[in-house]
Amino acid sequence: MKKLISWLVRYVPRKYLQLFSGMGLKIVGLFYRGNAVECPVCGHTYRKFLPYGRINPRPNALCPNCLSLERHRLIWLYLKQKTDFFQRPQQVLHIAPEHCFIKPFERQHGMGYITADLESPLAKVKMDIHEMPFAENQFDVVLCNHVLEHVQDDIKAMREIQRVLKPGGYAILQVPFFHPVPAVTYEDFTITDAREREKAFGQADHIRKFGRDYVERISRGGLQAEASRFAETQSRRFGIENREILYLGHK
Repeated sequence: MKKLISWLVRYVPRKYLQLFSGMGLKIVGLFYRGNAVECPVCGHTYRKFLPYGRINPRPNALCPNCLSLERHRLIWLYLKQKTDFFQRPQQVLHIAPEHCFIKPFERQHGMGYITADLESPLAKVKMDIHEMPFAENQFDVVLCNHVLEHVQDDIKAMREIQRVLKPGGYAILQVPFFHPVPAVTYEDFTITDAREREKAFGQADHIRKFGRDYVERISRGGLQAEASRFAETQSRRFGIENREILYLGHK
């Protein structure tokens, strides 16, 4: 299973995985029935989650039912426990929307929930994150997870997020970190070959490797940065890495 998932994630374009992987994984999930782990997003339980990753798949990572990963379950729990996200309808912009979130977020926020991306088949609005087609102070919440490592100018993208957020609003801005994590974010736009990018940045479609200065970069985007250790308070039953830091930007 590890080898199969690794091959699919590495070589099948993400947009096709998003469209066609769901049913197959639900069938696989029948063989993982149990009660040792629980997905807070969809409520299903298993003896363990599926492995997931491109080269060395992480164990106990992927929910077979809703396709949530560790970071998605962490974000869900944070929104549930630390915000009023599920208590009232809000204006929410979800950039590069994750499959596991779309239906429950639509139920909660209705027409106020907008999905947007340049390429994703799941997004309602096609847009360039560097120049978003939204008004200033439009959204209460912006979700932008594992996006900024792909874009040409992450600082400009975060300035756009700051522009469309309402005063008092917040963005969740998760990015991947590859060990060893550099002190300063590494970029080299002369590297264009897919294999060389994978060596340099951890993945063929990444154009930067974020460093320990990520909080500073969020601040440069005009947002008040927060590095939350919320994960440390959560049960391992949810398959969450308790060392993961949740990065937010407040306006």
